[in-house]
Amino acid sequence: MNPSEILLKYWGYTTFRSKQEEIIQSILDDNDTLALLPTGGGKSVCFQVPTLAMEGICIVASPLISLMKDQVEQLQNKGIKAAAIYSGMSRREIDITLDNCIYGNFKFLYVSPERLKTEIFIERARQMNICLLAIDEAHCISQWGYNFRPPYLEIAAFKNELGIGRLIALTATATKEVKADIIEKLEMKDAKVFQKSFARANLSYSAFKLENKEGKMLEILTNVPGTSVVYVRSRKRTKEIADMLNRQQISADYYHAGLLGQQRSEKQSAWINNQVRVIVATNAFGMGIDKSDVRTVIHMDLPDSLEAYYQEAGRAGRDGKKAYAVALFHVQDIDELKDRTDRTIVSLAEIKRTYQALANFYKMAIGSHAYTSFPFNYEQFINTYNLPVVETYAALKKLGDEGLIQMTDGFYEQSKITFLLDKGETYKFQIANPKLDPVIKTLLRLYGGEVFAGYAKIKEKDIGSLLKTDKVQVRKWLKFLNDSEVIDYQSAMDSATITFLTPRLDPEKLPIDSKQIEWRRTLAREKAQAVIDYMNSTECRTQIFQRYFDEETSLTCGICDNDLETKKRLKASEIPVEKVEETLDAPRNITELRALMSGFTQDQIMEALRILIEDKKVVENGGKFSLT
Repeated sequence: MNPSEILLKYWGYTTFRSKQEEIIQSILDDNDTLALLPTGGGKSVCFQVPTLAMEGICIVASPLISLMKDQVEQLQNKGIKAAAIYSGMSRREIDITLDNCIYGNFKFLYVSPERLKTEIFIERARQMNICLLAIDEAHCISQWGYNFRPPYLEIAAFKNELGIGRLIALTATATKEVKADIIEKLEMKDAKVFQKSFARANLSYSAFKLENKEGKMLEILTNVPGTSVVYVRSRKRTKEIADMLNRQQISADYYHAGLLGQQRSEKQSAWINNQVRVIVATNAFGMGIDKSDVRTVIHMDLPDSLEAYYQEAGRAGRDGKKAYAVALFHVQDIDELKDRTDRTIVSLAEIKRTYQALANFYKMAIGSHAYTSFPFNYEQFINTYNLPVVETYAALKKLGDEGLIQMTDGFYEQSKITFLLDKGETYKFQIANPKLDPVIKTLLRLYGGEVFAGYAKIKEKDIGSLLKTDKVQVRKWLKFLNDSEVIDYQSAMDSATITFLTPRLDPEKLPIDSKQIEWRRTLAREKAQAVIDYMNSTECRTQIFQRYFDEETSLTCGICDNDLETKKRLKASEIPVEKVEETLDAPRNITELRALMSGFTQDQIMEALRILIEDKKVVENGGKFSLT
């Protein structure tokens, strides 16, 4: 099938979004490709469609387990064979997954960049027919990026060692420095770069400095119907605000990473299916969420960077209809952002202390426990060693950024099984163990042949209903079958976990550069200042984003709070539409128009241009305006 036929068969769409078709063709033409598409721009389609048009498997390097699981589930729901490997999986489960990718005609394998460094993965990958290497969230490779991950730097070595011919890097946010870094660090040759405009014609940005943020939030939710996300920084505040909204007869729920996996899944599903109107969440919510009809995204606290804000705000209006991204802040929030920025870039001494405390917490000897996972209770950990709350979390995040540990909110949210015996051997076991025969028959009845091909998600409660017993007894039976090596049973784990990605090191020999830490502190301060400048600015807010991401334009959006304020000041008679049209006897930029129309302000000229563009009488190209 060609790309258009694949899009229709698996996604149900008859046409591609802007840039998607060009990006797909670039891959099929064997070009190294860099795709910059804003949040909701359809990045995954850009590597999934061409993979389905080629022989072989696509390896996708992705930094977040939640994103991997979400994309794998979406592909599987379309009938496409896909799998993921991530920390917390048993060695047996990893083995089976890799075998499936070698022999089972799988099309996608999602892994963390850390996994690409391991010998076992490299050796098994050699046996795969890899048609494409896709790097998701590629800004993580750049030290200028807002969440730098050093393991990304070793992807080029993996690509070269296996002789992978096609590579695509994808990200939603990248400055000029980040784009150059991605191309250099991935050793992309003659890279084709595709960048969709960071302007969103349907998304109105606003920022309000005020004391009563809750009152303004209520006003927005009352005046703008439809689904909403309200972002806050504190887990405690998610529940407080959700409760307050419910008291005001606005259907709301709360979400944060501290909830059990099943709770998160249920809350997310209720919101996606419009059973709940507003989800009040920390920034743990949103990555990989596919909901197009969000009408408002409201930030009650300031984000750490414009990259993060653009991604979170961009979850509004993915259906192309009018939507609003609103930031609410007061003076204290700016001081708090500056203080938080300084506290979250920790010193090398604090990182070493945290690492030593972890080693003590799990009684680990130097050189032990590579790729070993442990349950992790953050409060218990910091209380045991009297560690500071914010700084310790930042130190753990830095250890994660450096590829030494990986923190997760739970390996998986649902139990799963696979049969280790084939159908014939399973039947023999049933004959020899009649008491377990009903259990095995129930598993096969509920989950079918899928359990012989790979892991199937199960619900102990459903199994218990058919067997007329409770979940506790079902888990005992499944554990017995697991110990008898009939099945591999992975019981759901809702607790947070920490995985050591290297053998335990001497804290004094951690491979972390103190100069890099100081440089990151300076960069973090610059990013925080860009957020503050955005909040206080009277410029077009879309233009601020475009300039930040190195997109040249002189046209304002016309729908943000600052542009609407400008419109209010202008009377219709003051907008020189005809004069601008007359002056465009040749292509001209805004500076030239201002020089030729000295009797008018820039705001008047820009408003006239916007009207002419909406009427399709004028187009902008490379910063110059011309008649159509």
